[in-house]
Amino acid sequence: MKIVVYGLGIIGASLAAALKKAGHLVLGKNRSREPLEYALEHDMIDAVAEDYDGADVVFLALPPRVAMRELDEGKFPAGCIVADICGVKEPLENAAFSKPRVYRYVGTHPMAGKETSGIRSASDTLFCGANLVLTRAAQTDEAAFAAVRALGKDAGFGRIIECSAKEHDKMIALTSQLAHVVANSYVTSPLTENCVGFTGGSFQDMTRVAPVDEKVWAELYLLNRENLGAEIDRIVARLRQFRDALSADDEERLLSLQREGKSCFQSFFQKN
Repeated sequence: MKIVVYGLGIIGASLAAALKKAGHLVLGKNRSREPLEYALEHDMIDAVAEDYDGADVVFLALPPRVAMRELDEGKFPAGCIVADICGVKEPLENAAFSKPRVYRYVGTHPMAGKETSGIRSASDTLFCGANLVLTRAAQTDEAAFAAVRALGKDAGFGRIIECSAKEHDKMIALTSQLAHVVANSYVTSPLTENCVGFTGGSFQDMTRVAPVDEKVWAELYLLNRENLGAEIDRIVARLRQFRDALSADDEERLLSLQREGKSCFQSFFQKN
């Protein structure tokens, strides 16, 4: 397959490199030149794409609003499969299906990444064993959907989940966006400045994603504001229960809250 990946940051470049490694012809497209030169030098792409001519598949590894504009204005070949890899899906799906298109759209979200960004953090093994979410709508072309699913396997993804864009955005508010909000909030304690020597695995686990690109994540939060807002309200209420138990010197209530959380954790891992 001839594949164009537009946007050579950590995710786009990793996808390009993985698909090239799997034997596909992969071209890179980017708004600045340096990532293209890096990708060529490190064998992540076969060539630079100036346009989408002849592409069988185009992956848009762009910020959501830029991706939505490209879905509306991009000059894609007739019949081409176009897949975005953004962290929200309903706004992208709405943009793609807002009017008849010559291309066939499939929404995707690779559930992998690092706390760093940019092409120098990219790797052809980033997606090995990772989860990939594919979204399906009434307008989805099933042959295109199957082709993207197969490319997901070629890129090394382990589990591939299929759902609606609405379900994706509701779940991702919990599993990704809330985690980033909590990590960012957690490190704002004035005690953080002097905590060297006092940290262990729990601190590292809680803070790993705190320094991610604020422009990308603020955009994702706003595009999924209702779902994320509901999850923030839920966790604030839960934290308030702990605070109230502390204020009341209520050890039994603290034990009960801990047991509830422990039970939820164990239930999750029994299913997975």
